[in-house]
Amino acid sequence: MQRRNFLKTGTLAGLTLTTLSAVSCAQPSAGPKADNATAFADDFELNEVTVDELQKKMQDGTYTSRSITEMYLKRIEAIDKAGPKLNAIIELNKSALDMADALDKERKAGVIHGPLHGIPVLIKDNIDTGDTMHTTAGSLALSDHFAKQDAFIVHKLRQAGAVILGKTNLSEWANFRSSRSTSGWSCRGLQTKNPYVLDRGPSGSSAGSGSAASANLCAVAIGTETDGSVVSPSSVAGLVGIKPTVGLLSRSGIIPISITQDTAGPMARTVRDAAILLGALAGADPNDSYTLKAKPEKDYTKFLDANGLKGKRIGFEKIEHANDGTLNLIKEAIETLKKQGAEVIEVEVSKALKPADGAEFQVLLYEFKDGLNKYLSTAGAGVKNLADVIAFNKTNEGKAMPFFKQETLIEAQEKGDLTSKEYTDALAKSTGVSRKAIDTIMAENKLDAICGPTNGFASCIDLINGDYDNGFSFSTPAAMAGYPHITVPMGAWHDLPMGLSFFGTAWKEGELLTLAYAYEQASKKRKKPEFKENLFG
Repeated sequence: MQRRNFLKTGTLAGLTLTTLSAVSCAQPSAGPKADNATAFADDFELNEVTVDELQKKMQDGTYTSRSITEMYLKRIEAIDKAGPKLNAIIELNKSALDMADALDKERKAGVIHGPLHGIPVLIKDNIDTGDTMHTTAGSLALSDHFAKQDAFIVHKLRQAGAVILGKTNLSEWANFRSSRSTSGWSCRGLQTKNPYVLDRGPSGSSAGSGSAASANLCAVAIGTETDGSVVSPSSVAGLVGIKPTVGLLSRSGIIPISITQDTAGPMARTVRDAAILLGALAGADPNDSYTLKAKPEKDYTKFLDANGLKGKRIGFEKIEHANDGTLNLIKEAIETLKKQGAEVIEVEVSKALKPADGAEFQVLLYEFKDGLNKYLSTAGAGVKNLADVIAFNKTNEGKAMPFFKQETLIEAQEKGDLTSKEYTDALAKSTGVSRKAIDTIMAENKLDAICGPTNGFASCIDLINGDYDNGFSFSTPAAMAGYPHITVPMGAWHDLPMGLSFFGTAWKEGELLTLAYAYEQASKKRKKPEFKENLFG
């Protein structure tokens, strides 16, 4: 979760992008600027490969699922554990090669489960897998936890024929432990780095999934989001990230924060790959009543149209203040939208959400306590509720809380149940105001989607002081409303990527994919990372 906007300030600020996020964590030395080229020859055979390309290579016999899986495992060893040491992977699947072998046998027998057959996928370590991998949310309190069964979306992955390569690091407890934490850090997995500039943060909470997919450690990855945790790390990692309508993807078997805002989502290098993964994950789950309202598509790639912006009306969030790099990227993005036939109208979604200031955080405190207690009560972990987690962290403070504490966990523990008036009032305000704001702005302006920069440039990693605000996050409107949100690479400044957000009303994933794909094909802003040590060399 991208917690800064409401855990620190309790509000969604206007779109004010400061120059702070463009500073360097390491200052330049005197004399000529050092050549900051990549520290090693990155000639990985599968760099920037797409799902479709991998399928073609397996069909013609160039690759097998096993050979692809082996290449990614070697890549992880070279990039994640050695070399730049991204630290994006928290645990590898010991059965990955066995899965690949079984899928190769099925392919030879003429059994193909779909476009993900034999494709290696990484998943975030708050998603249950009923295998030899732990599920911990990055917490030492859950370091002994093996899930009894797969999360529903993992079951769907297996049905689709994907190879579960491993689990990715995350901001501990999906960034719901402290207001002074550092995104991408967990006491189990330690600090994940941004693959573009290594002293920069990967954002959170799906930090490992973002860094891994961007650095070509897998074909595609899965993150989870409560507010910003898919789209924000996707933005700073030059990825496409999809935060679906709440209920399109099941949440059963995922360590929860919020029943009203949580969702898993695809993180990929292209819109098409993200759409393929979305179709594989979507489906009704009797253990998640929200999914019974959805009508998922089996194939979201049918919405991909390179001319999809023609004749569309796009609301673009009003820009108050911004640094030069941000302004240039926004100007270029708006020009691209217009050249592709879209009409762009200035809107102020953030301003319309001000009546809901502070409500979202109160909702999450209540729902986190309720959801986590229910999850832990049936899990095979040594801790059985939130109170146990707090006590464990206190007893093991030196290891569990070396940089920041657990005031958010304590604040949630102090809340009552979901019948509390404070909760019901906050929920009505958070959901009601956000949906009304988006619905009204879209209806009055006859919009097909709302756009804006996804968030600021990646901030410096600082475990002592924690995260600083990197300008702005545009995740909150869609997150509070439970509406779909897609981010697409918009470009970079000093090698730091920024994404362009598209969001709209419920169950409009198809329409948003059309717009996102058309923008992606017209702009082509995705560039693979070069693993630079810092901005100056």
